[in-house]
Amino acid sequence: MNESGPAIRVRKLRKSYGGVAAVRGIDLEVAPGEIFAMLGPNGAGKTTTVEILEGYRDRDDGEVRVLGTDPGRAGRSWRARIGIVLQGAADQPELTVAELVGHFASFYPSPRRPAEVIDLVGLTGKASARVRTLSGGQERRLDVALGLVGSPDLLFLDEPTTGFDPGARRDFWAVIRALSGSGVTVLLTTHYLDEAAALADRVAVLSDGVIVAEGSPAELGGRAAGQAVVSWQEFGGTRSERTTEPALLVTSLVSRFGGEVPGLTVSRPSLEDIYLELIGGRP
Repeated sequence: MNESGPAIRVRKLRKSYGGVAAVRGIDLEVAPGEIFAMLGPNGAGKTTTVEILEGYRDRDDGEVRVLGTDPGRAGRSWRARIGIVLQGAADQPELTVAELVGHFASFYPSPRRPAEVIDLVGLTGKASARVRTLSGGQERRLDVALGLVGSPDLLFLDEPTTGFDPGARRDFWAVIRALSGSGVTVLLTTHYLDEAAALADRVAVLSDGVIVAEGSPAELGGRAAGQAVVSWQEFGGTRSERTTEPALLVTSLVSRFGGEVPGLTVSRPSLEDIYLELIGGRP
């Protein structure tokens, strides 16, 4: 891989199934060490796109380079450089956590120490437990450990915190930030908008097989420059006004009220507001 080039580069990617277009000309670029999130409703094309990037699905057209290589033609040395966290990867219920992570570590030329990875995902206390005895959240942590043990340059995370409680989710976010800080590139798909906002350097929203918006969570869909809603109490009720210059409106209200404005709030569209607008409210 050319270290000065992108970790992922996609141009005019297309894929159809039986005449139905799942991906319709996607362009995408992810920098080394970046956390990049893909959002979109069911059927938007996220899974197909990620499977093509992982080398598990052929494309119909377009250029794809992942770590400098076409994943459709990649060999074992390339696969050793990527980590994939799938939904439900831990499918050997009679092995212990330590045995399964150690088994996966043996597949890679330069793996991380299994005990280190088990500790990283918060399963040290379950290292000797059989996989079949784990809770749903613990199984998900094990899935993540299996994706990390190969010491990947690029990590694919598919809904990584499904089944985590709020505290465990935030602990895991810290793990992902640390990985990114060490130079690992992360491609994340998630339905949790707060997760994308907390983790991602950039976000792409897919709908009907195309990217309809891309940018930082704070700027997605023009959010940073979007209209603010200024609300206050007056004449026995709540009044609200949309404006691109909230400071001017607040200054005017302060002057009018001669000081503190009753019930004053200023809010901008949330990431969820922008996301729902971009996808037309689809689930």
